[in-house]
Amino acid sequence: MDLSGSSSGAAVRAFWGRLGLPGLVDVHTHFMPERVLNKVWEYFDSAGELVGGVEWPITYREEEAERVRLLREEFGVLAFTSMIYPHKAHMAEWLNGWSAGFAGRTPGCLHTSTFFAEPGAAAYVRDALDSGARVFKSHVQVGSYDPGDPLLDPVWGLLAEAGVPVVIHCGSGPAAGKYTGPGPVGRVLARHPRLRLIFAHMGMPEYADFLDLAGTYGSVMLDTTMAFTDFSERTAPFPVSERGRLLDLGERILFGSDFPNIPYPYLHQLEALERLGLGDEWLRAVCYGNGARLFGLPGRTLPGPGPLPG
Repeated sequence: MDLSGSSSGAAVRAFWGRLGLPGLVDVHTHFMPERVLNKVWEYFDSAGELVGGVEWPITYREEEAERVRLLREEFGVLAFTSMIYPHKAHMAEWLNGWSAGFAGRTPGCLHTSTFFAEPGAAAYVRDALDSGARVFKSHVQVGSYDPGDPLLDPVWGLLAEAGVPVVIHCGSGPAAGKYTGPGPVGRVLARHPRLRLIFAHMGMPEYADFLDLAGTYGSVMLDTTMAFTDFSERTAPFPVSERGRLLDLGERILFGSDFPNIPYPYLHQLEALERLGLGDEWLRAVCYGNGARLFGLPGRTLPGPGPLPG
C-alpha cells in the first residue's frame, strides 16, 4: 500500500476538495534539526515510557525535503508548523534559531518557537516574537516542567499580550507526567485568561476537563492531533457523551496531525474526523477555516465568525 506517495495524496486532496476547501491548515506538524528528529524517532522505535510503551512505527520517515513535498504537494497543506520542543534547559533558544531559518526557507511553514522553564526564557521569547514567531510549542510532558513555574510567568504574560497562540501538550497521554493534566495549566489560565492556548491532542485522555477549560476561557482552542483515530481510540477513547461539545466549540477546534510521527497514513486523521458525523460545515471549519482565521492567512475564501477574542 502506498502510504506516503501519490495514491495517499490523491485521497487527501479528494477529501478537502469535496468540502470545497482550497487545502488544509495543519497546526501540529514536526520539523526539527536532523539530529534532534533522529533522536525522537529512536525514542519512538524503543517504545519508551513517554509513548506509553506502545509500538509506534513512524509512517513518514523521510528526508526533510521529501516530508515538505508530501505536505505541500501531495496532501495540499497550505500552512503548517515546525513543532520544536526542548527536553532540558539551554536548548530552546538554539531550537528557535533553527526553526526561524526553516520557516524562512520553507513556503507554507508558520514560524514556530518554543521555550523551557529556565532563567532567560522571557528574553528569548521576546526575541522570537520580535523576529516574527507566529506560534509557540510547549511540551509539558516531555519537558517535565510546571507550566505555572514562576520562571514562566513573564513568558505567559508576553504571549498573552502578543496574542500569539501556544500549542501545549499538557494532557496525560500517551503517558502521564508530573505536571500534566488540567490542574497546572488551569492555574496558568486563571492568571493569564487571555492566553491563546491550543490544547494538543484534544487534551487526551482528559478530554472533558480540557473541554471545560475551553468553555471557560474564550481564547482557548484544541487541536485534533491523533484524537479519534483507531490508534488512540484503543487506549484513550473520546467519550461519545462529549461529541455535542465538539459542535458547541466548533469555531475553536483546529486540525492537527502530528506528521511525520504518526503510526498510520495521514488520510486516517481526516477520515477519523469525518466519521464523527458532525457535518461538512464543522469539517470545513476544523480542517481549514479556523486555522486560516487564527493565522490571518491571505486569500481566505470561507466565511468566518471574525477575530478570536483577544
